[in-house]
Amino acid sequence: MSNGKLNVGIILGSTRAGRVSPQVGEWVKGIAEKRGDANYEIVDIADYHLPFLGTTDGTEPGIAAWNEKLNSLDGFVFIVSEYNHSISGALKNALDLAREAWNNKAAGIVSYGSTGGARAAEHLRGILAELLVADVRVHPTLSLFTDFENYTTFKPADLHLTNVTGMLDQLIAWSGALKTIR
Repeated sequence: MSNGKLNVGIILGSTRAGRVSPQVGEWVKGIAEKRGDANYEIVDIADYHLPFLGTTDGTEPGIAAWNEKLNSLDGFVFIVSEYNHSISGALKNALDLAREAWNNKAAGIVSYGSTGGARAAEHLRGILAELLVADVRVHPTLSLFTDFENYTTFKPADLHLTNVTGMLDQLIAWSGALKTIR
């Protein structure tokens, strides 16, 4: 993806069986690609088979591949589900298995859950700050009650398009600005 455009990874933050993050990620990607302002790709942490931090010597190939993927990206959109008022353990682990690869980049957050995933997003913001990731203000929140049929089939309300567009506007501006200091 070297056509001069920014590279943005849409990170699926859940690895659980039956997860809905792939549906949400594809929806965001569809909106983003119509803009033509960056290269957008789905980055599924499940594909990297990451070991748990503290149970590894750091030489597993998944860790190197994960860091290589993150290094190739200029910004991120996190698709975050709320687990017990926070982010998933798999996402926290994936965040912790990289360090410098996150630094001086921007991120947007799209969250979902019973309260729109707001608590998970707030926890993620604190973690991202420690990793030197600047998170943007606009934050689309999706309700399990109104944006998912039977809690499993994603059917977003039209009103979310405005927030996703605003989040992407900020993400592209910040990702471009931060690229100048890397």
